[in-house]
Amino acid sequence: MDEKLFEKGLAKRKQTLGAEYVEKNLAAADDFSMPFQEAMTAWCWGFGWGDETIDAKTRSMMNLSMIGALGKMTEWEIHCRGAISNGVSKNEIRAIIHVIGIYCGVPQGLECFRVAKKILQEEKGEQV
Repeated sequence: MDEKLFEKGLAKRKQTLGAEYVEKNLAAADDFSMPFQEAMTAWCWGFGWGDETIDAKTRSMMNLSMIGALGKMTEWEIHCRGAISNGVSKNEIRAIIHVIGIYCGVPQGLECFRVAKKILQEEKGEQV
């Protein structure tokens, strides 16, 4: 593992998902899962998110679209929280979900709306 890339990725990961969340995941990793945590942090967050060509807000919007298309709702919830911390607005989240619904189907769009409403209520104290 490239230690420099891991450190860069760790910083990006904490910046988007929150230090508490990231540290909790790393602390819960064991001999079986730690190599994946390290590789994912270096590759996804160090190499991918560490490339400053695309700003964090745009990258978050792309991630919501792709993860929503895949239907990976646990990850979508995590990245929805991260998107909010990267400056993605409620209206932008809604527009992203509209695209997911159009291209991936209404049931998937509805799943994303359910999760987004929960997160927006928790994060912003908003009635959605």
